[in-house]
Amino acid sequence: MMTHAVPSPTKFAHLVLKTSRFQEQLDFYQGLLGARIVHRAPGMVFLSYDDEHHRLAILERPGLLPKLKNMAGVDHYAYTYDSLDDLLVTWERMASAGHQPVWCTHHGATISIYYRDPDNNVIETQVDVFDSIDETNEFLEGNDFQSNPIGVDFDPADLRRRLKEGESWETLRLRTPSGPRDPATIPRAYLGGFAWMMLQFRSRTARK
Repeated sequence: MMTHAVPSPTKFAHLVLKTSRFQEQLDFYQGLLGARIVHRAPGMVFLSYDDEHHRLAILERPGLLPKLKNMAGVDHYAYTYDSLDDLLVTWERMASAGHQPVWCTHHGATISIYYRDPDNNVIETQVDVFDSIDETNEFLEGNDFQSNPIGVDFDPADLRRRLKEGESWETLRLRTPSGPRDPATIPRAYLGGFAWMMLQFRSRTARK
């Protein structure tokens, strides 16, 4: 009897969001992704930012209940940029539109800036630190990441200033080893109030 390996998909194709805040979501994602509308019909829009026919669809569903931050489900989804400059230009554009990040952290393998959309979905924008998967995997197996897989937080305004002043990518991409990090130090704006309080409680209990 012939056996076959489990086939894997060739790519992740698209994400579909349902919302009762249709125009707000459309404005947010067009601003974040620099996406173009490839199809629009009443209560539906398809967006793309590359050669895929659509990467994001937004469906209007009036009367939906608000999303609770303390529900199980997807924590966040992520988009990778080609350069630190692209990542920070996006940050500047989002900030000018009134969308401040909920977390900016250097994970070691990526430099990441997180946002919440109008429906409380979390989106990570990131740039890869290393040039190859092998280098990334080597870092993930190393002591720095094993000690602190969460991240070292940074100020995007400071990083943008340093980049504009000519500091090299080879310097900017480095993460200063910081030792272990308590999950309770992750920003409340990213976690949501309930999860943040639970982590505070667990952290205080562990110290007793």
